[in-house]
Amino acid sequence: MDRQQMAAFLRSRRARVQPADVGLPRGTRRRTPGLRREEVAQLAGMSVDYYIRLEQGRGPRPSRQILGALARALRLTDDERAYLYALAGEAPEPPSGPSQDVPAGIVHLLERLDDTPAYVLNARQDIIAWNPLAAALMTDFAAMAPHDRNVVRWLFTGRDIERYGADEYVTQFARGLVADLRAASGRYPGDAGIARLVAEVAGRSALFARLWDEGEVGIRRGSRKRMTHPVVGELEMHCDVLYVPERDQRVVLYTTTPGTPSHEAMKLLRVVGTQDLSIR
Repeated sequence: MDRQQMAAFLRSRRARVQPADVGLPRGTRRRTPGLRREEVAQLAGMSVDYYIRLEQGRGPRPSRQILGALARALRLTDDERAYLYALAGEAPEPPSGPSQDVPAGIVHLLERLDDTPAYVLNARQDIIAWNPLAAALMTDFAAMAPHDRNVVRWLFTGRDIERYGADEYVTQFARGLVADLRAASGRYPGDAGIARLVAEVAGRSALFARLWDEGEVGIRRGSRKRMTHPVVGELEMHCDVLYVPERDQRVVLYTTTPGTPSHEAMKLLRVVGTQDLSIR
């Protein structure tokens, strides 16, 4: 345990957090920026004396429970949490669940891609951000409940899965999707959302249950995809996946080869715009 480094780190993180960030009134007579020591102790559920000793570099080695409470009280990022655990000589706890917070830079990227359908997935395969052309290609995501914007649930309870085994695109996509979800379940062993998703879809799809039981693990990467749009017709597309490692998210991009009928159909789709479509 590096007591002096931990003390300095705790002081710097405490100074960064404002009372309003954690639901506390600012009050008056604050001599230093950020939270008071007693406020951190209260938020973390520990004695003020114990926290003061940690900040002074003379406290005992904190338990994993204390480290987790400090990380929550100080609103640490995943990287900061891992650093705190390392200072205490502990392996970091796994993240509690997939992040729903899309970085601002990724949101701006989606806005600039006006000729490329693109959306963002978290590790649970929830679609958490998208651009207008993705909605035009697939469906009006904004009209859907967040619960329904899940690719696993979407595929295995929809009509496309009926082509499993006969259509190589659907077959590869389905197998890769299940393998990716199983990998995510290993990264987030305590996430109730993944457990509920697996139980629900397995109860509704015998194929999903069988693929899940096979135990295949893998990270979904680029592929080719074929889709029939009700207005612009058939499209053959490259499906590329860009990873956002700090949030464990991925940006999915659909592109077509210039000079092909699919490329012309994609240009027409920009004109058609978002419609109330059932295609997945």
